[in-house]
Amino acid sequence: MAAAKPIRLLAGFFTVGFWTLCSRILGFVRDILLAAFLGTGPVNEAFLVAFSLPNLFRRFFAEGAFNTAFVPLFSKKVEGGEDAQTFAQDAFSGLATILIVLTLVATAAMPWLVLAMAGGFAADERLELATDYGRITFVYILFISLAALFSGVLNALGRFAAAAAAPVLLNIILVAAMLGAEWFQPDGKMTSLVYPEERYATALAWGVPLAGIAQLVLVWFAAERAGIRIRPRLPRLTPDMKKLAIIALPAMLAGGVVQINLLVGRQVASFFDGAIAWLYYADRLYQLPLGMVGIAIGIVLLPDLSRRLRAGDAEGGRNALSRAAEISMVLTVPAAVALAVIPVPLISVLFERGQFASDDTAATALALTVYAIGLPAFVLQKVLQPLYFAREDTRTPFRFAVVAMVVNAVVAIGLALLIGFLGAAIATTAAAWVMVALLSKGRRSMGEEAQFDTRFRGRIWRIVAAALSMGVVLLGTEIILGPFFGAEGIRYVALALLILIGMASYYGFGRLFGAFSLAEMRSALRRG
Repeated sequence: MAAAKPIRLLAGFFTVGFWTLCSRILGFVRDILLAAFLGTGPVNEAFLVAFSLPNLFRRFFAEGAFNTAFVPLFSKKVEGGEDAQTFAQDAFSGLATILIVLTLVATAAMPWLVLAMAGGFAADERLELATDYGRITFVYILFISLAALFSGVLNALGRFAAAAAAPVLLNIILVAAMLGAEWFQPDGKMTSLVYPEERYATALAWGVPLAGIAQLVLVWFAAERAGIRIRPRLPRLTPDMKKLAIIALPAMLAGGVVQINLLVGRQVASFFDGAIAWLYYADRLYQLPLGMVGIAIGIVLLPDLSRRLRAGDAEGGRNALSRAAEISMVLTVPAAVALAVIPVPLISVLFERGQFASDDTAATALALTVYAIGLPAFVLQKVLQPLYFAREDTRTPFRFAVVAMVVNAVVAIGLALLIGFLGAAIATTAAAWVMVALLSKGRRSMGEEAQFDTRFRGRIWRIVAAALSMGVVLLGTEIILGPFFGAEGIRYVALALLILIGMASYYGFGRLFGAFSLAEMRSALRRG
């Protein structure tokens, strides 16, 4: 087996961030087509609920619980010269067995799973549609969860590119599925369908498991090239697997709590026509910076902290944490301000066409503004959680997640009675900030490597000031460019100009206030 490459924190971050950015851009292309072809009607909502089912369980089993426990243990075996390949093989076999059973059970119980996700679908045509699509898409969990295990192996070895590039395949295949449905039925008529949009949703549903297979093949071969050879075999309950299960169980429960938060929001939205789609498109926009920054930091920081803790490198751990938090905030805070102050131009230019109308833009913009307020909290969670996971402590985050779940449920259900679907977005943001507060409080009892250094504490306020100043510039520019956002063709140029002015003003204010130094970032990248 090949030895692990030395982790270069910022280099790894930019590798993951680059491929995540590519995936998100293609994801925007996918969502632009989704909005144009399916709009916010019953077919779109049915597909979105069906597609969310395997993704929900994926985060619960693989990316959430399993990899949280697996990556630190695998990293330690690699660093200690132990038999990491056998451990990965046993983990693969155990996870595959669980996933196969889960897929069979879920396929049989699909109508009840759909209602658990969206109770508003009961006695509605959306229930039958979502059930049919769900039975096709759910098999995706098998392939993508196993792909997540291989990605964990590659990340622990310091090989981030293939794992980060894999999600690009999902968006390429789904875009191709919709374009294929359009090109093969250009007149938009299929007499056997109740809704003409069904042909797009059916193509998308079959594209989901195909994408899962493609992603699994990519990371499987990448792991082979890295020296990890894994083949299917019967599972074994070894001492290592018992330890993995003990660590993973609290993380699985914590992942379940997070998914309950999502379920609450979707349940609330399902009782308001169009709300599931509005929240989805708003979610997609704030997921761009979250994916590029927060997820990239979490992927790179966890194995790095695990190695430093094993080596007793407290100062190195503190520097890694502080630089990860610093670059996260440098990129996230201005993104949050921009999404909050110019949501209407962003959504109208990206999505308002075909079946997506101006009323949909207004509703989605409200949700996006609320999500934007919580964006720094979502990213900080990705920075702070590895402090616990690197210590194989999954119980503490679980307790914190339970508190956040209660906050989410109370706020979402309570506000839904007063302000409708927007209560779900407000609840998500409130729960995220509660979670950050608890994670931050909990790290105070850890060692020096869990504390932010003086440089970060001094710069965070400068970053906020620069971002708020940029927000003022964006508001003024939006007013000036306002008439151009309604003109087809010109509106794309207007949005690009608005974004460029925002980026330039943030850079200028950032340098003026001393919020960041590009020279320091380049130096840190070279040092790794």
